[in-house]
Amino acid sequence: MKQFLSYARNYKKELILAVICIEAETVFELIIPLIMADIIDVGIANRDKSYILIKGLQMVVCAVISLFLGNLYARFTAACGNGIGAAIRAAEFQKMQTYSFSNTDKFSTPSLVTRLTNDVTTIQNSITNGMRPGFRAPVMMFIAIFLSFKINGALAVVFLIAAPILGILLFFIVKNVRPLYSGMQSAVDYVNRIIQENLAAIRVVKAYVREDYEIAKFEEVNQNLKNTSERAFSLAVLNMPAFQFVMYGTILSILWFGGNLVAIGDMKVGSLTSFLSYVLQVLNSLMMFSNVFLLFTRSLTSWKRITEVLNEEPTITDDRAVTDDGNISREKELEIKSGSITFDHVFFKYKETAKEYVLSDVSFEIKSGQTIGILGPTGSAKSTLVQLIPRLYEVAEGTIIIDGHPVYEYTQKHLRDSIAMVLQKNTLFSGTVRENLLWGEEDATLEEIDRACHIACVDEFIGRLDNGYETELGQGGVNVSGGQKQRLCIARAILKAPRVLILDDSTSAVDTATEAKIKEGLAKELPGMTKIIVAQRITSVMDADQILILEDGKINGIGTHKTLLKENEIYQDIYYSGQQGGNL
Repeated sequence: MKQFLSYARNYKKELILAVICIEAETVFELIIPLIMADIIDVGIANRDKSYILIKGLQMVVCAVISLFLGNLYARFTAACGNGIGAAIRAAEFQKMQTYSFSNTDKFSTPSLVTRLTNDVTTIQNSITNGMRPGFRAPVMMFIAIFLSFKINGALAVVFLIAAPILGILLFFIVKNVRPLYSGMQSAVDYVNRIIQENLAAIRVVKAYVREDYEIAKFEEVNQNLKNTSERAFSLAVLNMPAFQFVMYGTILSILWFGGNLVAIGDMKVGSLTSFLSYVLQVLNSLMMFSNVFLLFTRSLTSWKRITEVLNEEPTITDDRAVTDDGNISREKELEIKSGSITFDHVFFKYKETAKEYVLSDVSFEIKSGQTIGILGPTGSAKSTLVQLIPRLYEVAEGTIIIDGHPVYEYTQKHLRDSIAMVLQKNTLFSGTVRENLLWGEEDATLEEIDRACHIACVDEFIGRLDNGYETELGQGGVNVSGGQKQRLCIARAILKAPRVLILDDSTSAVDTATEAKIKEGLAKELPGMTKIIVAQRITSVMDADQILILEDGKINGIGTHKTLLKENEIYQDIYYSGQQGGNL
């Protein structure tokens, strides 16, 4: 609760005003039955029209004040609930931005989406829908019980029987419905996962004519959500039958005993009518409590899922970053200037519990300004190796050194600002071509953009787009080809002007002639930049200063094209198979 209340701190004023309005509204509503009793027992009994009109006017005033207070409460509660919901969403999203790849691997993407949307909405609705009954019910119940005992203490003893019965019934309902809510949220995760996978791979689904299979797969998870929700809500709605059972039993008892009291003259009709009103308010307040508990139970499930995101500790931090004064500041932090890289007996595995390492005892050195090629069979951990350099993952053992300092001595921001990486899976965002390129450098001039696009051969097709740099790209860049997307991603990385450029199989979709132009442009225009090229074909790396051969996460060989072609069996196999395939 302490963590939750921290998000409500900025809405303390709205929360307090909402509670005041709720309590005041309740008081005015509870006054109305007393006035009604006076109208019946005094005004009607004495046929005093003026008394009836005065009391009637008092009832109207109380009702109008209650209406006004209810309107104010609704406004304050909406501001409070939606504000807290927005604050929690912002905190979750901000927390996710601090995650390393290891953290995001722990949660599935659909689950994170659900926790950021559906779970927050559940809490938000619990605040907006639960505040009124939550604060109104206790006041209504205690005042109504007090006034009931004041009207007739003997008859009010009925509460001592009715209230515990209703409380026990509601307790068992709430106790059994809570685990069902947890299952329901997990079922929502599965539905979101299937939808996301289908939409992301819709072209593959169409190409393989797998629509029926996808429909059947979705129907399975959708039916699971339906069944789980039905079990949860069918149990939750037992609130109303339990309430009605106790309510009608109580009313019958009061009418029976109260009628006898009226018959013998110990109680007036107006008092019995007023007493019945308070009985209904007491029972209604208990019903409100039960609804609040159900909302609270569901909210607890959602809040638990949210706190798992908020309390997840990033596996990669700046705790060991070195600065002159011990504090991380932009002016005094270590800076990468040359871009030399050393792997010193590096081991890595994705999970601590994994039995085998993905990378084992990897050691090599890259001098500043060198171009390094990385080759190896599929699954040899080429992409994993380069992702360790900007600390997208943390090494398990050993050290990666840049410019003479371990990578953990640099702040993550500076390290990743100094390293541009074009990932194996190219990603473009909705927006214009220019907006996507400016991810590399948001203050880049048109001249700098043109230069980066020339090096990446983007200038070969940019003129054919509808509006040049202002062409709108669809989600994920669906309106450009795979090769064009790769070149845009390379231009974006070049625009960053990094000390180290990593191309992770980033020219696989371009023809060999274009790839040669890109390599020539990188060598000619960016001679001082350290370049690491992960590739599947030898033509991509044969001119590199060094070529590193990986096999099963281990270094199989290091050398130039000539030496490896003479000495390394894996390199020879790749070379000659490429010749047979027409790639050389």
